[in-house]
Amino acid sequence: MSELSGGRLPRKQRRTQLLAAARRIFVASGYHAAAMDDIAEQAGVSKPVLYQHFPGKLELYLALLEEQAAELVERVRAAMTSTTDNRLRVHNAMAAYFDYVDADGEAFRLIFESDLRNRPEVAAQMEQAAAACMSAIADLIGSDTGFSRERAELLAVGVTGAAELAARYWLAGGRSVPKDEAIELLVGLVWRGIAHFPMSEGAAASELGREA
Repeated sequence: MSELSGGRLPRKQRRTQLLAAARRIFVASGYHAAAMDDIAEQAGVSKPVLYQHFPGKLELYLALLEEQAAELVERVRAAMTSTTDNRLRVHNAMAAYFDYVDADGEAFRLIFESDLRNRPEVAAQMEQAAAACMSAIADLIGSDTGFSRERAELLAVGVTGAAELAARYWLAGGRSVPKDEAIELLVGLVWRGIAHFPMSEGAAASELGREA
């Protein structure tokens, strides 16, 4: 039951409801064309209720961006911690990006295609999410190759950039390649590169252990 019809929700549930409505409006219309009236109507609440939770459209957008960035970061971190097999980690990281852009609602557009990228507050959140994803993958590369942190991060930026761009290109192309196959194509490209770097002693010992 909506606020307009007399129903009341706990604050946390109401916030979740408002963010879901805002996500649909922002994805469909973009930030500048979206109106608080439309978001309130989509959520089934009055504008005063919406403003009780978010002082303005920018604050609402930033809260939504924070939510979506946290989801992407969690997907990538989970990919890195779900296995000790490094090739599988690369696969899972690629799959995290493909699954994220392939999710219902196309919320990925808020991060990757925002029309507010020039706003410092928005840019800061996007950079923070990108840095967190890069850091998780850099940890893998550093431990596997023994490269310095700076070199591991440079390679990790290449991996995350490839994952993001390829996933968005795949989606824009109408998913013409089955998702599992698309992921494996990217994994083959990335893993062949990483696997040919000199391994650190610890990683080499791990590889020998798996081969024994």
